[in-house]
Amino acid sequence: MSKIAFVFPGQGAQYTGMGRDFYENFDRAKEVFGIANKVSGMSMEKLIFTENEELHITKYTQVAMLTVELAVLKVLQEKGIASEVNAGLSLGEYAALTASGGLSVHDALELVVKRGAFMQEAVPTGGAMTAVMGLDNGTIEEICEKTKGIVTVANYNCPGQTVISGEEAAVQKAAESLKEAGAKRCIPLKVSGPFHSSMLEGAGKKLAAELENIQIGEIVTPYVTNVTADYVMDKDAVKGLLVRQVSSSVRWQQSVERMVADGVDTFIEIGPKKTLSGFLKKIAPQVTGYHVDTVEDMEKLAEALGGAQ
Repeated sequence: MSKIAFVFPGQGAQYTGMGRDFYENFDRAKEVFGIANKVSGMSMEKLIFTENEELHITKYTQVAMLTVELAVLKVLQEKGIASEVNAGLSLGEYAALTASGGLSVHDALELVVKRGAFMQEAVPTGGAMTAVMGLDNGTIEEICEKTKGIVTVANYNCPGQTVISGEEAAVQKAAESLKEAGAKRCIPLKVSGPFHSSMLEGAGKKLAAELENIQIGEIVTPYVTNVTADYVMDKDAVKGLLVRQVSSSVRWQQSVERMVADGVDTFIEIGPKKTLSGFLKKIAPQVTGYHVDTVEDMEKLAEALGGAQ
């Protein structure tokens, strides 16, 4: 019997038209869009299904991504496809927490509308992120610590791919040092802020105030948090972790390794594109990975899992 994890991608995987066939074919998906429209005061259909620049602006991207991930999740659950553990990269952690029972669809979307706005407001200019390819994490951490200014590891994505974040000048200087230390490439990312660095601590504080009004439900299915790469079952720990997550490193590689060590052998990526599936091949090539972006993907998955309905 497979041990299944649902995993959810973060910002950057979005594209125009994502989730459309779920929306058009399933009332449960349409219902999630309706909640998102109400919570955000925007038309998710217009934001997600029509060509526009807003989809790639943080405060809109986050709620758009979460809307699609939750719409697909709810249809999968309706079809009887379930998980034993959940995890999500950065923004995706809100979908994982919803899948685990800790947040309602409404509250997850409400929090992410605020989170996206707070993160965008925190550092409108002056920050940067760069992907570092082909260098070990220890060397990257050491160089970041030695570099003058704010620069830190934002994402441990997979072996050979780590992202650094912070002040633009510090990130550039660190990138030069990392190349000298043997990095194959350092690729500046097109992002609107230095996410998962100390420059976002203000956004975390604002999020903490919003979390005061949110009820965290019982964690029915364990989820793995980005902050510690460990399981969370205590609902009282959730709010503090979500606050820290805004400015802490995303320990994705370590999270996957933790789940694999605990016997997870099947990962189902829920949401647009195949970012996490790509990481999975490098982190744990021995496990099975599926990706659900379209209704056709879901049908193939159901067949592969033995026609779970």
